[in-house]
Amino acid sequence: MLSLLTINWNPDPELFNFFGISIRYYGLLWIVGLAFAYLIVQRQYRDRRIDEKKFEPLFFYCFFGILIGARLGHCLFYDWAYYQDHFLEMVLPVKILPDGSWKMTGYTGLASHGGTLGLIIALWMYCRKTKMHYIDVLDMIAVATPITACCIRLANLMNSEIIGKPADVPWAFVFERVDMLPRHPAQLYEAIAYFIFFLGMVYLYKRGQKKQEPLPYHRGFFFGLCLTEIFTFRFFVEFLKENQVNFEDSMSLNMGQWLSIPFILIGIYFMCFYGKKK
Repeated sequence: MLSLLTINWNPDPELFNFFGISIRYYGLLWIVGLAFAYLIVQRQYRDRRIDEKKFEPLFFYCFFGILIGARLGHCLFYDWAYYQDHFLEMVLPVKILPDGSWKMTGYTGLASHGGTLGLIIALWMYCRKTKMHYIDVLDMIAVATPITACCIRLANLMNSEIIGKPADVPWAFVFERVDMLPRHPAQLYEAIAYFIFFLGMVYLYKRGQKKQEPLPYHRGFFFGLCLTEIFTFRFFVEFLKENQVNFEDSMSLNMGQWLSIPFILIGIYFMCFYGKKK
């Protein structure tokens, strides 16, 4: 018998339908997260008095870097057995039906580790074009990244995906689209943590502004802090999640944890050592 304190969760993933086009919470929350990041980074460019013309192409590099990286990350790391024979579905938001026809489905799998790697590569390309210092741009993007990550996890919550393991905590969610077991709302744990990380980033950035310096911390600090805190939390919260794919059941750590470790190490290096004045 379910506790009266459990939260039955079964929202319709579709917000509304516009002339046959499905507008889903998932896509909307992605857009909201990217919009927040756009405004935050734009403010930092103004604080640094960087030419507005250099900022204009940044959003497109970020958007396509995250989307392509996240999509390829999911297909390669989590479901290669399927996508090696369905390459078209990897690059296009469609599902090929047995009769050869197709239907529009949107991208049904995105991986945050791939999105992070795609963003890092896209920003390198952006800096080559604009002649900006690569680490400076990574630092500015890092301040905004946690709020985008928060929105993405809320999107997962609205989709009832990336669910937690069964739990008897009072705030357990019953994801009715999956089963009737009370579970950890792991998506919500991550969303809350990333929002707190975002507030911390803004506080540190504002603290630097009050000291009449663009950034009182060494170059690479914010980039390293962002990677370290997000992926360290991601590593530990994975213990409360169900595995996303079957092959993870035989692994000592799941795929999300193994992929988080390199990002944590890189983050520690940039936060503690890179660019630090002797």
